[in-house]
Amino acid sequence: MNDMSSGAQAHPAVEAFRRARRGQVVLVLQGGGALGAYQVGVYQALHEAHIEPDWIIGTSIGAINAAIIAGNPWARRLEQLEQFWASVERRHPWSSWPAWTGLPDQLSYWATIASGIPSFFAPNLAAFCGSRTPLGVDHAGYYSTAPLRDTLLRLVDFKCIAELGPRLTVGAANVRTSRMCYFDSREMPIRVEHIMASGALPPAFPAVCIDGEHYWDGGILSNTPTEVIFDDNPRKSSLIFAVHLWNPTGPVPSTIWDVLNRQKDVQYSSRIASHITKQQQTHRLRHVINQLLAHVPEDMRASDAVRELASYGCATQMHVVQLLAPRLDTESHIKDVDFSPSGIEMRRAAGYAAATRALAQAPWQQEADPLEGVILHEIKSDKALA
Repeated sequence: MNDMSSGAQAHPAVEAFRRARRGQVVLVLQGGGALGAYQVGVYQALHEAHIEPDWIIGTSIGAINAAIIAGNPWARRLEQLEQFWASVERRHPWSSWPAWTGLPDQLSYWATIASGIPSFFAPNLAAFCGSRTPLGVDHAGYYSTAPLRDTLLRLVDFKCIAELGPRLTVGAANVRTSRMCYFDSREMPIRVEHIMASGALPPAFPAVCIDGEHYWDGGILSNTPTEVIFDDNPRKSSLIFAVHLWNPTGPVPSTIWDVLNRQKDVQYSSRIASHITKQQQTHRLRHVINQLLAHVPEDMRASDAVRELASYGCATQMHVVQLLAPRLDTESHIKDVDFSPSGIEMRRAAGYAAATRALAQAPWQQEADPLEGVILHEIKSDKALA
């Protein structure tokens, strides 16, 4: 694992969790295009608190941010993240126009649609000749992601992922089987194709071929890939910083403009509440099995039948610290392609503030019901605390 700066004191509440529970710190990064700038702010706060994630899990833009973090020595991570986000910024002469008119957003959106982002994606002109144009599976997208490949190879040391850690897992959707697939550095060498597959959102980007199978953006099946933590073997108690970019709750829209915005939130928030509820129920049952086992006579515990049943039990606890990107006053359904300097900076600042509050509150230190295996912590704002 990467060494932190010499003499640095790691965050005491995080280290206390590691020692007391023999636990791990996990950073989960959701997909969301330009909204991923929020994740940079979250990581900056963790980095400044000298918190080293043991495991980083990402999808789409989350996979890109995760690869940059895991694929660099500790001292260079934040610098490389900043380089990536500086490279995708779109500066336009109309950026200083009044935001309330919506015109700067619209002009930026159409400029991105027309010309792409030089270090990220470029128009695939053949795709605009007609939807039935035979492009071939590796080029069946409106844009080419060849620029992203070059950017990743420049900013990510894939040997570093394999040799130094932290563990990296990225999610992608198998186009042929419609199944979610997780590429895990503990199981295989992570290559640039794995990261690109996780961000290959159709129909904008073509599928990416890995070992004879083609993959699309993991966000179309699971945009918040926390399930891999609960399904891991062996399972470990975890302090999970889950960074969400899409709001699962919001106002009922009254205009088509608002409908388009809310529809994206609903689609890509990945049913956060129901997923957590399901995991809470499942993990509670695992704890119940553990408790029941204590009432089984010693001589019966050695039987094959009881041992098999006992294997379904689990004593681990999962503390999920939910960091939810705020809804900005001027945002709309094109927010995920808002690569303007002001948009990136606002979201990064919001992520930094939220993670700083989470570390100050350290809610995972509170006493929890021993039967509860998954404890959700929603970080209160400064206003709510007051």
